[in-house]
Amino acid sequence: MAHWAVVISDERHEAERLFHHDTLELTGVGRPRPGPGDEVLVVAGHESPVVVALGRVQMVAPEHDPDDPPPGEDEPLVVAYTRRAFDEPVPAERIALDRPVAPVDPDTFQAIIGSLRPAVDRSTWMVSLDLPIEASSPAEAVRVFWTYVMELGPRELPAFVSPAGDELAMQAFVLGEEANLDPEEEDEDSLGDSG
Repeated sequence: MAHWAVVISDERHEAERLFHHDTLELTGVGRPRPGPGDEVLVVAGHESPVVVALGRVQMVAPEHDPDDPPPGEDEPLVVAYTRRAFDEPVPAERIALDRPVAPVDPDTFQAIIGSLRPAVDRSTWMVSLDLPIEASSPAEAVRVFWTYVMELGPRELPAFVSPAGDELAMQAFVLGEEANLDPEEEDEDSLGDSG
């Protein structure tokens, strides 16, 4: 088994951070490339690269006719996530990132894995999205709600999250990060800055 680093674009990083995916599929990877079972560090950021996830390369079932030539470099690279660090990335300055996919020596790979926060037990969270909707019926209100959600999505709509049974600990999140939605608190901060 070999160890690798794959670099994702800023746009892909944002999409992976905002939505939960089980796998990361990359195209145009070229050669050399990781093989099935190889471990992969997923790296984001070109200015200051950070490791945002760990994964293992999956075997891709061929969808081509056996009479066709074997798939080449355009075959997608599919990485199944084994640990995510999108909320607490680890610096990747120890990795030589001179191309989108690069081998990583075992000692460096193990040192970076050791820097990742250990996987924690899952707990139940209550997540809600409240929108005031004007409509002529409950069914229409639901249709308008889902239209807003699809059009605005996590980039513009705040989601509210709290541990199950502790609604007083509710926090607002926009773009996958905690957001302060209290206009009075923002006004107080701006008054404090000007004074």
